[in-house]
Amino acid sequence: MPERRLRIGLSARLLYDPPPELGFPGKTLQYLEQSIAHWVLSHDALAYMIPTLGEQAEVSRLAVSARDFVDTLDGLILQGGADVSPESYGATAERPDWAGDRVRDLYEIELIREFMMQGKPVLGVCRGCQLINVAMGGTLCQDIAAHIPNAIVHRNEALYDAHRHSIRILPGSGLAAIYPAQEEALVNSIHHQCVDKLGSDLVVEAISPQDGIVEAIRHVGRYYLAGVQWHPEFHVPGSGLLDSGPIVEEFLVAARARLQEQGG
Repeated sequence: MPERRLRIGLSARLLYDPPPELGFPGKTLQYLEQSIAHWVLSHDALAYMIPTLGEQAEVSRLAVSARDFVDTLDGLILQGGADVSPESYGATAERPDWAGDRVRDLYEIELIREFMMQGKPVLGVCRGCQLINVAMGGTLCQDIAAHIPNAIVHRNEALYDAHRHSIRILPGSGLAAIYPAQEEALVNSIHHQCVDKLGSDLVVEAISPQDGIVEAIRHVGRYYLAGVQWHPEFHVPGSGLLDSGPIVEEFLVAARARLQEQGG
């Protein structure tokens, strides 16, 4: 009997009070950026967006919980998007436009913890990498340019994902194991925040060699919990950027192994 396709949950991005031309004035939209869904689908897995269950949700928490979603899925990928709220790591926003999305933080942290409790893998992309660090008790630098004066540019709004820089993959890391021939690589860079204090049981797997900023992290325990600061789903073949395949393939192997442990 053929193996069933893996079911991968993707956390939702939130758009509050969308522009009138979208047709939902005063409402909140939950959505996927298609590249991350296609990244999963292109590796023969199914992608499902996991909607939030906010404080004002019409769905009763007594009827639906995060556990209900996790029970039916084999792994979680955290999308990029809005800043992580400083409130989520016990700080205050230094500027109003760095306040982030506390609602989304709470939703995704709940998902991270539930997937970990069930032993199912979690992969964080960009904001998702930062949120994994926060969920494990770490903190963030609210703005690289403001706090790390010698840092290179990590976000260029005009170039967006065409902006790129090199990373150094640390020897002996999990990332080095899936990229055995590459000590340095080129990735896109779209972030202005970064990991500051590292969370519990996490290790750094890649850095920006020019300034030491953390570019990838991983949990050292029995959980598959990893994050990358770049957007591998935006890396297309022939672009000169790090091949995105090994990252998602390793994640899917972990998901398959957990499913088999459960008799699936």
